[in-house]
Amino acid sequence: MKTYTANEAKTRFGEFIDQAQREPVRVMRHDRVVGVMVSAQDYQAMRAFYADRLRHTMDKTADQAARAGLTDETLAALLADES
Repeated sequence: MKTYTANEAKTRFGEFIDQAQREPVRVMRHDRVVGVMVSAQDYQAMRAFYADRLRHTMDKTADQAARAGLTDETLAALLADES
């Protein structure tokens, strides 16, 4: 992964964007990573991956809750409880 300082990223922005189309590019400020630029395609792939992972976790949790006896009515009552 190529690394740019924040100042380099600013002054060489065209090169920075071109590099990000090939691989993620790390941005450093004061010797710490402050950001990473990725291509739009990589960003969409990451969003899809994490959305799928969240969906799988939610489905698994819902299955476990159903096996434990949680019903829609019980859930509604728990969520409505203001105490």
